[in-house]
Amino acid sequence: MKTNALVLLIVTLAFGVAPFITPPFTGYDPGLFPVRIERPSIQPAGYAFAIWSVIYLWLISHAVFGLWKRAENPAWDAVRLPLSVAVGVGAVWLWIAGQSAIWGTVTIWIMAAGAILAFLRADPAVDRWVLSGPTAIFAGWLSAAAAVSTGVLVAGYGWLGDTGSAAAMLALVLGIAVTVQMRRPLMPVYGLTVIWALVGVIAANASANLTVAVLAGSGIAVMAVTLWANRKA
Repeated sequence: MKTNALVLLIVTLAFGVAPFITPPFTGYDPGLFPVRIERPSIQPAGYAFAIWSVIYLWLISHAVFGLWKRAENPAWDAVRLPLSVAVGVGAVWLWIAGQSAIWGTVTIWIMAAGAILAFLRADPAVDRWVLSGPTAIFAGWLSAAAAVSTGVLVAGYGWLGDTGSAAAMLALVLGIAVTVQMRRPLMPVYGLTVIWALVGVIAANASANLTVAVLAGSGIAVMAVTLWANRKA
């Protein structure tokens, strides 16, 4: 177990260092796609990505505390393998995404799957804010980010129009988010993170694409109802 905790700390530190040694990623280059869309509607406003600073710090705190105080704890160890996969891929994701939108999308879904599994394995009754909390925010953001990456790809290759792609991906992320949140009703950080992403989509589209803004707003309402209905589950 201690080895698993040490591996998680190492890959998490690599994940946290990656933005400082990799060229900044501000979205896929529109020139990579047959259909050039300067600003895909599914992409949240830039400010929304500030959540990454919280994610990095919370995950590092989780890994440090886990090795220091909970190295042999089975509840913590259940989370480590899928979380290590997610942050391990995340350590090189910025570089991958800068090279290829297709591989960037494939790998962010791997990250999302690992993060969601880690969140579902994290018992919110055990060290709630250092075990379940950081996995919740990581999984919530990646649930949205994976759908965003897919939406940009779908629209960029002309498989759906920009608005149609955004609508489809909003439906996808909502389906994932409601399902996951209902399985972990006592940790609302996951759903609140998804709401944060959807607010960013509204901000980006309030004047540019009202249809997408309204759909994102509807998604927020659904997530809010889900959180409220499960608050005492």
